[in-house]
Amino acid sequence: MKLSFFGAAGEVTGSCLRVDHAQGAFLVDCGLFQGGRHADVKNRQALDFDLKRIDFVLLTHAHLDHSGLIPRLVALGYKGPVYATPATVDLLGIMLMDAAHIQEKEAEWALRHARNRQARHRVEMTPLYTVEQARVSLGRLKAVPYETDCRPGAGVSFRFREAGHILGSAIIALDVGEGAAARRLVVSGDLGQPMRPVLRDPVYVERADVLCVESTYGNRAHRSFDATLDELADAINQTLVGRGGNVIIPAFAVGRTQEILFVLADLVRAGRVGPLKVVVDSPMASAVTELTVRHRDLWDEETRKLFAWSQGNGARFDVRFVQDVEESMALNNVRGGLVIISASGMCDAGRVRHHLRYNLGRSECSVIIAGFQAAGTLGRRLVDGARQISLFGERIPVRARIHTIGGLSAHADQPALLDWMAHIKQPPKRTFVVHGEPLGAMALADAIHARLGWPAPVMPDPGLSYTMP
Repeated sequence: MKLSFFGAAGEVTGSCLRVDHAQGAFLVDCGLFQGGRHADVKNRQALDFDLKRIDFVLLTHAHLDHSGLIPRLVALGYKGPVYATPATVDLLGIMLMDAAHIQEKEAEWALRHARNRQARHRVEMTPLYTVEQARVSLGRLKAVPYETDCRPGAGVSFRFREAGHILGSAIIALDVGEGAAARRLVVSGDLGQPMRPVLRDPVYVERADVLCVESTYGNRAHRSFDATLDELADAINQTLVGRGGNVIIPAFAVGRTQEILFVLADLVRAGRVGPLKVVVDSPMASAVTELTVRHRDLWDEETRKLFAWSQGNGARFDVRFVQDVEESMALNNVRGGLVIISASGMCDAGRVRHHLRYNLGRSECSVIIAGFQAAGTLGRRLVDGARQISLFGERIPVRARIHTIGGLSAHADQPALLDWMAHIKQPPKRTFVVHGEPLGAMALADAIHARLGWPAPVMPDPGLSYTMP
């Protein structure tokens, strides 16, 4: 068995693992590179291998850094199935179409602003993939429920297990090979932090001959959830009541928006904040929230109770979903009293950029950063203390208060990652630390070796292959 890492090696986006074995080859994840000036070039250069040799694709979850190149994969000639959990299949019906729409609009914008005829012929003037190509790729998706054994090809069987990261997210446990030559390969995908609202906790895995584990927060521990709620309530109260401003929360449409809604409802129910007027300004987040409600079987028990409370207390917890552009633009005239949740979560696209444009320069407002911000993104610059940023060709001073609340992260921190791995009864023969920036990956690798006593893990280099014993 040979593993080749074509993304999420030394960085947190572009997840794509190719596994070659005696009877074929397959991919685990096929994600977009995001953040930084080179992301588009990397996305166009990705998948530069013989796609005819790929028998099938497995997806850990629907976030675009794990799934967003599926339309391009199919457009380049891949003809096999793409397996995912039922909730992931449902989410991709929304997310891939939206991603394609953004690709087309960005290509149109680039073409309109090309300064000369030569520039109009650059490859960047064409979308990475079209809406039609995304629609066609959805036909490749095959739903497989959690805890169901599936044999997608000769010499391989797999099972999806709850990862607790976003709706439908999965740990993938694979048996590769036959008889005595078989090896258990476990790919963590993105693991959720235990004891967080909405989803069930990640399932423990007891056996792995080869392990690929994420390291997004491999070098840090999140604040306790109670301390996080205190910090969030204080930021909201100071902004809405103390200064009369707005609270802007950049949030991914999938997972983060829904979790934040339930956290805010819990704060109101507990009396830690007063009645709230919450606006979710993201058409995709609206659709995903509706889908999340349909998949209530994947929620934890406390979230079901909180949802029932919120349904009967609309006057105290007033949530409005904004769809059309005119309604979104009208929010810019509201000077205070709103909590606005809008995508994208790293502030690099979407409607949140407009809300930042109209609120960042106002000292009475606050921006709450509630998730990981990749290097090169606008969100990362805000977290790092930028005093001025550029939006839509304008220089915007940063006068609003920036609150970084890592305890709401949908990613497991280092203690949670180590606890999850500690339940594997025998140390894997090889452990690969992926999906993390170098400092996070290195810290987790060192902790695995020192605290669990496992052989020193590997931090794979992008594009390199590793043969398993």
